[in-house]
Amino acid sequence: MDKKSKIILISGPTASGKSNFAIKIAKKINGEIINADSMQVYKKFKILTARPETRNQKKIKHHLYGVIDLNKKFSTGQWLNAVIKIIEDIKKRKKIPILVGGTGLYFQSLINGLVEIPEVPKKIRKKIRLLQKIEGQEKFYQSLLKIDPKVKKKINPNDKQRSIRAYEIKYYTNISMYDWLKKTKSVFKTKEFLKLYVDLKREDLVKKISERAKTMIQDGAINEVKRFLKLKIRRDHSIQKVIGIAELTKYIKKQINLNEAQELITIKTRQYAKRQATWARSRMRSWKKISPIKFNDYIKKLNKSSLKLDQLI
Repeated sequence: MDKKSKIILISGPTASGKSNFAIKIAKKINGEIINADSMQVYKKFKILTARPETRNQKKIKHHLYGVIDLNKKFSTGQWLNAVIKIIEDIKKRKKIPILVGGTGLYFQSLINGLVEIPEVPKKIRKKIRLLQKIEGQEKFYQSLLKIDPKVKKKINPNDKQRSIRAYEIKYYTNISMYDWLKKTKSVFKTKEFLKLYVDLKREDLVKKISERAKTMIQDGAINEVKRFLKLKIRRDHSIQKVIGIAELTKYIKKQINLNEAQELITIKTRQYAKRQATWARSRMRSWKKISPIKFNDYIKKLNKSSLKLDQLI
């Protein structure tokens, strides 16, 4: 299968340089970039979500960046439906789709399909979360194994969120989460995907994260948050998870100084990168790791070679 029939997926932790890597590849192989970051789909937050610069978007066509109003929710299912149409359109125009981002669930839904599990009523979800709180994670996990033995060796005993989710699904539907997952199917063939994971040494990533926090503040992140606060977005909206909102809000309200806000942003971003790396270790084992050292070598090969894209890694 040659490169023209591929769908390229580029993931990696926040601040790893995956967006710039995607742009370099797109220039060499006539590609177009599709957003696979759950926060970069929203309007307004260009700086805090590290959305690609406008000048880069003019050079290479970008899709699904800054297209959703902040007062709206945007689900994984909505993203997947939009992306399938965009990929088909890009391929019709004889170009190569390149998806880049750090939202693992987006990539998982594209590769495996999205499971259509019935929505668990809020009353039941609240009841199960209370049970977990009362029992504690260790005992709650054992309770989960009793009602759904299939989660054993698939969910880490310390993974609170996935344990609760598995319990909710089994309790409400009487079907294991993993039986639901078996029903999923992607509209694309597995061999169509070329999966690349940008892998940095921890010390290099920590340095990049620290530099990014400083640059974001210099570039106007404080004004972004000020404008956001005027909109009075609901607290349960996913956009509230954007790192920097809470920290810079505290600064704006004079609860902390700017250096403290920057340090908190850096710490939270490191924690987020660690969670992304944990996800990658468990869900992205088949992805080909690309180190920063290989970036330039990879691009040089693209310049000189007519080999199949997957032979260049």
